[in-house]
Amino acid sequence: MSQPDLQTAAPDLPAASAHFLPANGKKLVPKHPLAIRWMHWINFPVLFVMIWSGLLIYWANDVYKIHLGRTIYFSFFPESFYKGLNLSRRLAEGMAFHFLFMWIFFINGFAYVLYTLFSGEWRYLFPNRRSFKEAWQVLLHDLHLSKTVPSQEKFNAAQKLAYTGIIVMGLGSVLTGLAIYKPIQFQWLTTIFGGYGNARVLHFVLTLIYCLFFLVHVLQVILAGWNNFQAMVTGFEVLSETKNKTHD
Repeated sequence: MSQPDLQTAAPDLPAASAHFLPANGKKLVPKHPLAIRWMHWINFPVLFVMIWSGLLIYWANDVYKIHLGRTIYFSFFPESFYKGLNLSRRLAEGMAFHFLFMWIFFINGFAYVLYTLFSGEWRYLFPNRRSFKEAWQVLLHDLHLSKTVPSQEKFNAAQKLAYTGIIVMGLGSVLTGLAIYKPIQFQWLTTIFGGYGNARVLHFVLTLIYCLFFLVHVLQVILAGWNNFQAMVTGFEVLSETKNKTHD
């Protein structure tokens, strides 16, 4: 697998930090800039509060079900779900938290997009015309259905698609949220989404995808191992000298 150029991968790090070889034969390779790490870890609890407070709001009008005709196959959510998590009758609390943390979610996401654009980090995140094919190879390799090692730069093709998609989803959540938060003031926006009901459905579906993304993301981090996790904390990836030579 090829490694990105060390200085362009982490432009906020000094040149001396790119090649540091301790006595144990390990090399510290810059991977995630400080700004990316801060915004990543800020977004984690903020998104959790947004989903939790959203459930408190959803409790007041729990209408979504998966059904065919009159046959209901799945209901979001059973009464036991609300009682078990103590979500019932907390609508005002949910709205207060949701409307407060939505600004933190928006500001953090907007700052992330600006940083990736102006720092050049978008080059490692934005998918290209080969990404869909390579993402399929990543999936087959992760499921141990293929021995072909997919192309790996700073992020593989599947990560590029996922991380770019999550930015689009964030924008969708903000816009649909405004459409259902202020349907009169933002009537034009509500109309674009097909009305209040459709905007609410889209907002709910995006939340479900966030939950799925979170579960897959955590699983991938576990499978990738400690080295990948600590890189998002410290900004460095630890490589052996032998492994690093194969990347040069």
